[in-house]
This record gives sequence, C-alpha cells and structure tokens, in this order.
Amino acid sequence: MRIWYDAGTGKHIRYGAAIGQRLRQRGHEFIFTTREHPDTLPLAQLLGEKPLVIGKYDPSTLYSRLEESSQRVIAFSKLFKDNLPDIAIAHQSVELCRTAFGLGIPIILTADTPYAYATNRLTIPFAHTVVVSEALPESFATQYCAKNIVQFKGVDEVAWIKNFKPTKISNLKKPLIVVRQVETKAAYAADHHDSAQVMAQKLAELGTVHYIQRYNAGNKAFHGKEGLVDSLNLVANADLVIGYGGTICREAALLGVPSIAISEMAKTNVNQYLAQKGFPLFATTEQEVPSYAEKYLGLRFEVAKKLAELENPVDVIEKVVERLKRQ
Repeated sequence: MRIWYDAGTGKHIRYGAAIGQRLRQRGHEFIFTTREHPDTLPLAQLLGEKPLVIGKYDPSTLYSRLEESSQRVIAFSKLFKDNLPDIAIAHQSVELCRTAFGLGIPIILTADTPYAYATNRLTIPFAHTVVVSEALPESFATQYCAKNIVQFKGVDEVAWIKNFKPTKISNLKKPLIVVRQVETKAAYAADHHDSAQVMAQKLAELGTVHYIQRYNAGNKAFHGKEGLVDSLNLVANADLVIGYGGTICREAALLGVPSIAISEMAKTNVNQYLAQKGFPLFATTEQEVPSYAEKYLGLRFEVAKKLAELENPVDVIEKVVERLKRQ
C-alpha cells in the first residue's frame, strides 16, 4: 500500500520516522512530506529521513497562515492527482486532512492537545480513525465528530522513546538543566507571555543551563553555542528538564529524567497521566520552579518497567492500517 505521512513540526518528524520505519518493514511504500520549519528539516536529516518539502511555516499573520496552508493543499492535490495514496496518517496536519478528505483518502489521525481548538476543528472531523491516548476522555474526539476512536495505553511520545538508545555527550558541565522556550507562535499560545529566558537565567544559579530556542535558524544554548541540537539525546543526558508545554517534559519523564512542566497548558491529560503512573513529571507554576528544581535536580528515576507496560501507538496504527487494507 502507498501510505502518506505529513509532518508539520519536529515532534511530527519523530513520530513519522517511527511510523515510517515500521510500515517500510511491512512492505508498504511510505511517502513522507514536511514543510520548511525551524525544527523539521534539521531533525529529519539527523534521523536519516529525506521527506519531500512542500510549503513553509509562516505564522506572522492570520493571512500568512491561511495562505501558506492553502498553497500546501494545492501542492498536495497536484502531487497526488494521478497516483493517490491508499491511506494518509498525521499528527493533526491540517493540510493532509483537507487534501486527503477532498481526494477520498482515509485518514488515521493522532492527537493529544485538547487546548489546540483550531487545529482540532480542522483535523479530527476529517479522520476515518482517531488514535488517542487513554489519558484523554472519549469526549475529546467525539466533540469534534470523530468517526472511529481507538485508545491506547500510553502517550504518543512512547512511539520514539521505546527503542531510543541515547548516546553519552562528552564534556558536559554538570548538573545540566535543559529549558525549552514556550511555543509562542502556535495558535493556542498566541497570548502567552514568554518568560523562558528569564527562567533560564534564574536556574543558572543551580547548574549549567542549555536554553533551547524556537523559531530561529537552529537551536541556541544559553551560553551562546549555536547549531542543530538533538533535543531528545540532550534530554537523556540532562539532570533536569523544564518545559512550557508537554512534549519535551514527557520525553524526559519516559527516560527517567525529572521534568517540570509550567503554565496552564502543562496541566494536560497526558501529563497528568504519566505523573499518576509514577513517571517523574511535575506540573507547577513559574514561581514554584526553583523549589522543585532544587528538590529534583540530579535525581534519576527507574522507569524501564513502567515504560515497558505502556503501549506503543505505532503498534495500534499498524493494526488500523491492516484493517483498512482489508476493507
């Protein structure tokens, strides 16, 4: 079967790479697309993937968002005009969903962000099957008229953490604290004040801070080092991780590295789910971060058994693909 995956961000690249590896092993043709974005192309290269680049990310205005999205839909429709994929898969790619639905291609969708109202409205209603963590209430997908919902025991990040083998980074100054900037240009965070760099400066009193910026040509360390950073491997070598959303915090927690998630956006179902299962993920306010940091900095948690008990969403997606193949 010809299966299409579109990645809009670095997280989607990691997810798509994990799905693509599995589906290629099963003999499927895997069409991997992405867009120009600060995270996508460097990470794809790091992972050995060569996705087809269609369009770019331009969140400067509502007009630029709409125009770039529309141009991607048109480009996709032309790309597949004479040779349609059999199935489309995405972690809520708006353009994939609009194109695939318009061309009659069944969509398998993953989703984990209840507060991303615009993206949810523009993707979930188009999907044939929505694959979501059991942490999310069924109403999350049904309120957007999801046709079929399949829940799994785990979180999306398990897809690329299960088989991840970190490498030791030499010459790191310890203790290492990784701070990731809030995704201010995402539609759901447009009104969020970005105080991540101030937080990084405060935490520098406790150790060496690596500050991961977004939306520039690469990632930038707090002390001025520039260039591509494999954030996942960096997290695996860290002593503490601070994030304003969820992905990097969940990655850290699944690896046994204590992580602190800040802001209301951090109090999500999937974050709470991992915390309740004993993974070291702690949601708090900016004011409380220093005390949490002092308490957990340098601790390492044994989570291998807990991780093994979680379900890999790639397994679930593969089963849905096989069911659609038989239809």
